[in-house]
Amino acid sequence: MLMEPGQLRLLALIERHGSLAAAATALGVTAAAVTQQVARAERACGAPLVRRGPRGASLTVAGALLATHGHGIDRHTREAGTGLAALLGELSLRLRIGAFQAAALRLLPPALTALRHRHADADLSVVDITSDQGMPAVAAGELDLAVIAAWDEPPVPPEHVTLHPLLADPMVVVLPDDHPLASAGGALDLARLRDEAWVTIIAGHAARAQFDRATAAAGFTPKVRFQTASYDVAQALVGTGIGVALVSRLALSATPGTVHRELTERGLHRRLYAATLTDASLTPLVGAFLALLHDVAGDITGKA
Repeated sequence: MLMEPGQLRLLALIERHGSLAAAATALGVTAAAVTQQVARAERACGAPLVRRGPRGASLTVAGALLATHGHGIDRHTREAGTGLAALLGELSLRLRIGAFQAAALRLLPPALTALRHRHADADLSVVDITSDQGMPAVAAGELDLAVIAAWDEPPVPPEHVTLHPLLADPMVVVLPDDHPLASAGGALDLARLRDEAWVTIIAGHAARAQFDRATAAAGFTPKVRFQTASYDVAQALVGTGIGVALVSRLALSATPGTVHRELTERGLHRRLYAATLTDASLTPLVGAFLALLHDVAGDITGKA
């Protein structure tokens, strides 16, 4: 004989409240529905379980035995409901964000400020990540939203993760401030820098691959003097006068001894995305923050 958990819980509620009507109220169903459930339970176990009387209902010996197990089920049911309500309340205020350095410096601050004004009780956290860490962290539930960058083709998100395009971040050339081209007007052709020493991103990175393709299209093989994983380091080295570098506009840091110039080449940029779970309904601040990121991205693009 296999009793259903719901039947055991029903008997516990009848014992606790002393009537079918009160048990029905506790379950949020009609008294007729409870009567039918009791009848099905009695047929299933082949014994009377509930005595009906003018003052309510009581359990038979068999019903009382089963109700002892039903009380545990009812307790776990109530604890599950309470725990879920607490979790949903917590998730409704939580927002865990990951972003690479340039995005954390340029995109996040105005969006976070606006979010704090609208949701003063928000439980916010921000972690510094590399772009390749963002989507896996969202997929694993470690982050609610990650701002990442990609060169050329957009990355393929894991299952249940969605990429939201934010903006294109164009590459600019950073020159020593005493360079002959530092004060020239207008955008520069990459070919005019064919004889320069270059500070580049480390070989093997997507940014370096894009740079190598661009210089090849401009008709030269660059003389790479230094390689680094950091745009900040690249700009610091340019400031010493030892070379020039391509740096994304968002990563410009006004390093002493440097100036930057726009490029005539099209397509030299990285694209920024926000990665979220496809269904982020349990964390409503994700949608609110995503909208703010789009607003900030629009402002940045408009000023470019």
